[in-house]
Amino acid sequence: MHIKTFGAICAIATMPAFALASPGHGTDDSFGAAGHADDVDRTIEMAMDEMKYDPEAIDVEPGETVRFVVTNTGRFVHEFNIGTDATWDGHRNEMNTMMREGMITTSEIRHARMEEAGMMHDDPNSVLLAPGQTAEVIWTFPEEGAVGFACNVPGHREAGMEGAFRVTHGAPGS
Repeated sequence: MHIKTFGAICAIATMPAFALASPGHGTDDSFGAAGHADDVDRTIEMAMDEMKYDPEAIDVEPGETVRFVVTNTGRFVHEFNIGTDATWDGHRNEMNTMMREGMITTSEIRHARMEEAGMMHDDPNSVLLAPGQTAEVIWTFPEEGAVGFACNVPGHREAGMEGAFRVTHGAPGS
């Protein structure tokens, strides 16, 4: 009996570590890596509105470090998440849980509930913003590969809220 209890406690205690290592949490460096403020090559302002981004597509240089200043100009909670189809598919379950458990609503982010559940949504490739909020993401792009950005709030990406980075030499503004 004690062995089963101890095993259950160990399994529960390690769950947050497995969650952080799952896709969608910025651990797959094929789409780039967290950048540093000292290395920023340029700043791009991003606006998130109802089911769209402005701009919708961005050219970046291989290895370029970009500071994104992201503002939610819409009426609903939105996410700016740099990744790939695979990382977003992995992130979907977390976002569905956050919505289902009331950690986020259509217009509010409930940080206390997120903290209680160990789901802080504070990964370097992503910001989750309530209406009117602004935050930054600093990201260094890979030498090559398909990279994009999407809102993984349930239903938003499915409604078309995603964009693409074109990793190419000679990107405008770089």
